[in-house]
Amino acid sequence: MKNTIVISLFFVILLCSCVSKKKYAELESKQRETRDLLNSATVKINTCLEDKSRANTKIQSLEGQVNNLNNTNAALINSVGSLATLSKKESEILEKSLESIKEKDLRIRKMQDALNKKDSVTLALVTSLKGALHNMDDTDIQINVEKGVVFVSISDKLLFKSGSYYVSKKAQEVLGKVAKVVNSKPNLEFMVEGHTDNVPYSNNILLDNWDLSVKRATAVVRLLHKKYQVNPKRMTAAGRSHFFPLTNNNSKENRAKNRRTRIVVLPKLDQFYDMIESNLK
Repeated sequence: MKNTIVISLFFVILLCSCVSKKKYAELESKQRETRDLLNSATVKINTCLEDKSRANTKIQSLEGQVNNLNNTNAALINSVGSLATLSKKESEILEKSLESIKEKDLRIRKMQDALNKKDSVTLALVTSLKGALHNMDDTDIQINVEKGVVFVSISDKLLFKSGSYYVSKKAQEVLGKVAKVVNSKPNLEFMVEGHTDNVPYSNNILLDNWDLSVKRATAVVRLLHKKYQVNPKRMTAAGRSHFFPLTNNNSKENRAKNRRTRIVVLPKLDQFYDMIESNLK
């Protein structure tokens, strides 16, 4: 029994020595930083979507006010029969009401133009990305829009070898085309997300799938910056491990779908929402 305990302690000490405390602390620090960046980016996306929803609600409210004013004016006109018979006071009320309708209608048009401009930016981005990647395999690269946000999803088999976080040469060509598009649109910020399946993974450097997903995201960000001169201030690297699968990890094919890297592109909407707020004041 004593021999067994001694041997077990020996192996525990041996395993602990494989990864230095300094290396472990560095990985742990990087993981915390990445989580903070991911939380910040997620909050920003949610805030933008909430702001857009509030803007749409205010537009609908203004449209309702315009309809009420139109109905009020129609009732006034019908009640007196003719503008010629209106009293001076009633004429002034009617003129003010008509002026208010014009102002509210102008504000609605301005806000609608702002919404259309934002949608046009998104459409132009999607068109540019699809044009740059038109000759790539659709099963390996997918581009879609969800709630005004553009997503570029690249499969694991195109970017990395199994268990690796070194970007393949073929993937560098794809990322070069993506970089060309984002470099031509300096007002865009984006987040690179690493996703894995749920099969446990570890090696002498990485502790688990979360570490692997982070390393893959930072590998893509680093390549975009160093090789294709994408401004690092516009990029965020995030690891999502296996917690956001596209489908169940119950087959080899499904696990392959879940192993992916996703580029989340978000236009800067600050100016758009500032214009909305100024119009509503």
